[in-house]
Amino acid sequence: MTLSLKNKTALVTGASGAIGGSIATKLSSLGANVVLTGTNKKKIDNLKQKIGSNSLGIVADLSKNDQIDELYNQSIKKFNSIDILVNNAGINKDALSIRMSKEQWDEVINTNLSAIFKLSQLSLKTMIKKKWGRIIGISSIIGLAGNIGQANYASSKAGMIALHKSLALEFASRGITANCIAPGFIESPMTDALSTEQKEIMLKKIPTGSIGKPEDIANCVAFLTDEKASFITGSTVNINGGMLMI
Repeated sequence: MTLSLKNKTALVTGASGAIGGSIATKLSSLGANVVLTGTNKKKIDNLKQKIGSNSLGIVADLSKNDQIDELYNQSIKKFNSIDILVNNAGINKDALSIRMSKEQWDEVINTNLSAIFKLSQLSLKTMIKKKWGRIIGISSIIGLAGNIGQANYASSKAGMIALHKSLALEFASRGITANCIAPGFIESPMTDALSTEQKEIMLKKIPTGSIGKPEDIANCVAFLTDEKASFITGSTVNINGGMLMI
């Protein structure tokens, strides 16, 4: 039986990025209404035009509580519920720990962790009423292994995994699952900007010998929304080509 998300509404944060855009496009192709949010208006508008009438584009800075509230309110006003929440938005402000400023720490934690907690809180309201929901966090290989110069980012992504495990425990009895995906190196404008030498060094660390595609993440998100995945909750799916096997 083909997966169908007809009559479901998905909210995808960070939809202006390569992974977020791919996730939004995939869920829309399966019949879901999709709320697209990000900070780049042009990219959000272009994606909305590509997806069509079953989408809503909202520019929002998730580090600001009032904009999270407005994002939620507009989503409910348009589609009445949020059935699938994809916590994909994230930023990085890199520096060695000894040099990292309070602002660099706070900005990353607020956007990558605190914001998804608040958005999950809000989205759970309609999920609980419908006794069905999917919360999916896009974490990172860095949240599992750490990285030099990214103590704030690693902490936020590790915290995301723990948060989704807690949500999984709290709401499993309500028909709501919560899982994470931890991508490794995925094709994006950032990886495209790397030199040939940098890419070769990266590929030597990946057993499959290739960089992942945004669609690899989107396909996993789609699977986790399916009824066939209803017994999967509190898990973290590692998509990294074998770079980190845990």
